[in-house]
Amino acid sequence: MLTPDAAAQVFVDPAAYADDARFHESCAVLRRESPLHRVEHPEFLPFRAVVRHADVLEVETHPAVFHNAPRPIISTHQDEEFRKLHGDLFRTLIHMDDPDHRLHRTVTADWFQPRSLGRYEARFAELARRAVDRMAELDGECDFAQDVAVQFPLNGILALLGLPESDYPRMLKLTQELFGASDPELARGVDLADLVAVVGDFFAYFFALTKERRAQPGEDLASVIANATVDGAPMGDMETISYYVIVATAGHDTTSSSIAGGLQALAEHPDQLARLQADMSLLPSAVDEMIRWVTPVKHFMRNATADFDLAGTSISEGESLLLSYPSANRDETVFDDPFRFDIGRSPNRHLAFGFGVHFCLGAQFARMEMRALFDELLPRLEHLELAGEPELSRTLFVGGLKHLPIRYRLRPAEA
Repeated sequence: MLTPDAAAQVFVDPAAYADDARFHESCAVLRRESPLHRVEHPEFLPFRAVVRHADVLEVETHPAVFHNAPRPIISTHQDEEFRKLHGDLFRTLIHMDDPDHRLHRTVTADWFQPRSLGRYEARFAELARRAVDRMAELDGECDFAQDVAVQFPLNGILALLGLPESDYPRMLKLTQELFGASDPELARGVDLADLVAVVGDFFAYFFALTKERRAQPGEDLASVIANATVDGAPMGDMETISYYVIVATAGHDTTSSSIAGGLQALAEHPDQLARLQADMSLLPSAVDEMIRWVTPVKHFMRNATADFDLAGTSISEGESLLLSYPSANRDETVFDDPFRFDIGRSPNRHLAFGFGVHFCLGAQFARMEMRALFDELLPRLEHLELAGEPELSRTLFVGGLKHLPIRYRLRPAEA
């Protein structure tokens, strides 16, 4: 019998996120028996795990009480000591609270509105055709996660930034080292010093880019960030470089996880694949279901600035809360049969993009990219099956499939 104490350890164990069955079984126990469980572990700062959809929403809708700072993601005691001595490695939107958050968000907000992204639809379609043509060249078998899913959104977001294609492999490697720091296959090393080195490489790259775009601004997003002003003054160097990092990394890694996990779900639910191919008007709802199914951002932390009653539990000022988005997206009280993959699910009130003032800036960008790829792939796909065991990354923050071996048969592209 799995106890709440044992179940709650999934949030401090990177291997748990690589084991869907274990993770979701544990979250179901917590939703049922201890939905605001206090989690303690000798290596981690204590926190409460918020696992129900309603409770996550309640926290997200009170940003004046529950702040991102000082810990926007789960922290070890070692992390906290480093932060006290050296400060934060980054200062991105996820590290900020209002008014700083609101002021910095406006720097790029217009770029991620549907009316602005519409000008990139032709580019997305071109990249999608290139990705599926690449699958055709691989002659019916590939690692979809590595060969397609990580490449397609990487090309999209870095083109938006205006980076040269020759730099794309470098950005991919750095992103995997940053988000895969808990995975032996992806991490640069096992020590905090290795992660600091990764951050240093990011800063060196984007510092040079900032200098270049300030000297010769263009029409790309990198130029917008490099020359941004906040409250009438130039954006600080730390915030500028951190802005690049969050756009360049989260702008493709989360989408690639959703694309790979979405294709796996279609392979394992052939009735849903056939349903979607027969009615491509379901693609928008299918994409949202893929995002709910995968939920690549596993958590954010919120830190109470005042005492608060949350679902009958007294939260004390200074307590940290872990918002578990994968658990909220399987909440039985919100989703009809939440463990059923349903491409027509409606309504689909998933929280994979967060909620409220911190709702993901790139949500529409991710949806557009996913629709573009599947709109190109599915009409050409005659056969799909798994060709081996899918592998999820070990993580505590952001992650998804790192390997998805598939066999498939494609129709030629229409002229």
